[in-house]
Amino acid sequence: MQQTNEVAYAALVLRLSLASMLIAHGLLKVLVFTMPGTVQFFAAVGFPAWLAYVVVAMELAGGIFLLGGVATRWAALSLVPVMLGAASVHWANGWVFSNPHGGWEYPVLLAVLMVVQSLLGAGAYALRPGSAAVRTAA
Repeated sequence: MQQTNEVAYAALVLRLSLASMLIAHGLLKVLVFTMPGTVQFFAAVGFPAWLAYVVVAMELAGGIFLLGGVATRWAALSLVPVMLGAASVHWANGWVFSNPHGGWEYPVLLAVLMVVQSLLGAGAYALRPGSAAVRTAA
């Protein structure tokens, strides 16, 4: 396999992993915590309550965009502030996400992975790979 194909497949694996995580977390907020519960949580941790709707929409839309490989670079970059906002909620809980109320390393890792995805582009099997250096796997 050529190096360019390996990068394209690596970007694909990262893109699908991030997409599934984002969609799962967005649906968790809607279906399990419910929107009223999510809004209440956002207000309780000091965020404006209305921001809950924005975050859920960004997680679901961003996940769908990443899943399809559409506007991948912009979708990934637009989610970095969401991940850093999540990290800020968990900052006082310490490093390990298994701490009570979760730690901050997981959302920070996701923010870093979003930056990496934006640098790699969509990779293989994207509907619209955009200006990625490697557009498809040959």
